[in-house]
Amino acid sequence: MRLRRKPWVNEAIHAFDAFVISKGQELGEEKKGRWHDIFGRKALLHVELGTGKGDFISHLAKRHPDVNFIGIEAEQDVLYSAAKKVAEKELGNVRLLVFDINHIEEIFAPGEVDRFYINFCDPWPKKRHAKRRLTYISFLEKYRALLRKGGELHFKTDNRPLFDFSLEQFEEAGLSVRDVTFDLHGENRPDNIMTEYERKFSGFGEKIHRCEVLFPV
Repeated sequence: MRLRRKPWVNEAIHAFDAFVISKGQELGEEKKGRWHDIFGRKALLHVELGTGKGDFISHLAKRHPDVNFIGIEAEQDVLYSAAKKVAEKELGNVRLLVFDINHIEEIFAPGEVDRFYINFCDPWPKKRHAKRRLTYISFLEKYRALLRKGGELHFKTDNRPLFDFSLEQFEEAGLSVRDVTFDLHGENRPDNIMTEYERKFSGFGEKIHRCEVLFPV
């Protein structure tokens, strides 16, 4: 379903310029490799690819104030909701970017990221669109270059075909996988932080699949 445009967001989002880089603002080589300086401290850097409305990253950042978090979202209208949540929680350890993940190598330096999160990304179900999936091997090679040695990717989805495809891609890329589950909520893990999408569809009885991918030292 196509999102209904909210033209007022283009102006309203500037209320969060202290921690949001919105559409039209400069983002590129001058920040690449300098995220520790931008946060004003040296800490682990965790990046969520596809932040949505921000439930996940805002709760995670609140739980881990010692970690620097970056949330990336292509849709500015959606990111506005995430920005409000970050502001309400007064989280100084979060930055939000309106950016196309396809060009992620333009904003991070090799080895700069410690962990990526991918939660409920577009499954691109048609076979001819497989290369657009964020767990396709070409994306995995980008993550490999940007992660420190021994870095991680945490992946969560409700789409079983995408999860099976992703496990195959991880193996093809020579990556090891741990903590694989095909029914995350059935295991009743108290430390799980849900996204908006996850809360909605798990309520319908959909099984949630999750794993952690390790990039070798």
